Amino acid sequence: MQFDDDADLDTSEVRDVRGSRIPGGKATVGGGIVGAIALILGLFFGVGPDQLGLSSGDSGTTATASSAAQVEQSCRTGQDANTRDDCRTVAVVNSVQDFWRQEFARRGAQYPDAKTVLFTDRIGTACGAATSAVGPFYCPGDRQVYLDLGFFDELRTKFGSSGGPFAEAYVVAHEYGHHVQDRMGTLSRSQDGRTGSNSNAVKVELQADCYAGVWAHHATTTPDESTGRPLITSLTPADIRDGLDAAAAVGDDRIQERFQGRVTPEAWTHGSAAQRQQWFTTGFRSGDMADCNTFR
Repeated sequence: MQFDDDADLDTSEVRDVRGSRIPGGKATVGGGIVGAIALILGLFFGVGPDQLGLSSGDSGTTATASSAAQVEQSCRTGQDANTRDDCRTVAVVNSVQDFWRQEFARRGAQYPDAKTVLFTDRIGTACGAATSAVGPFYCPGDRQVYLDLGFFDELRTKFGSSGGPFAEAYVVAHEYGHHVQDRMGTLSRSQDGRTGSNSNAVKVELQADCYAGVWAHHATTTPDESTGRPLITSLTPADIRDGLDAAAAVGDDRIQERFQGRVTPEAWTHGSAAQRQQWFTTGFRSGDMADCNTFR
């Protein structure tokens, strides 16, 4: 996965509060077994932590501004994205949102931008307070994606993914898939309280996987607003394999087998490894979001 060295990165789409504290409230999940359970429940969930039953304290707390603001200082060009993990996240966010802005415009609609918030350990959101143990998530209350970059190490070490830059890009694109669903009015369908392999919760997650695949299909042809050239210049078959491996690693069956030693489909909230790979592949092959109707 390579970026155009000469492209300008738009750091306004990423808010860097790593190392800051949240004023007031309490973080929701600690480490140990509670953190593991939170990961099983909350990983890549389409809503904020309050709707997972994990939130406590003031749900309106927000993170203070980081004195470091590393991405604003260090992530200026595509060359930075090719050498730094946090800058790569900025570039992926830029690419994903470039695509969805243009796709919505093509359909006669407007795409509302969503920031990604980089944090460490814990964060306050409009959806409640959470720790990094819940994994990356999208909060519809403030229309922001929340991400502790340390999760990408856990994706390899705890979940057995092969890792790689595109595995990380898949995670980001999946979360922006939830933002697209929020705009389209489908995200709320996951909030009916049901779980299981045929539940709306699973269908919402699989659709977000499909939307991630749709973006990937267009990633090397979507012009960047700053240059008119694609921000991502190369996606190889090995990159796509890394993305598919990440999708499989966070399948409900894989997570349940790893953490509880048995598979219980009636408790699924995200879909099996095979389903997640299937729907990412569906979006990637066609590049058409109309093919992502997981509710049929």
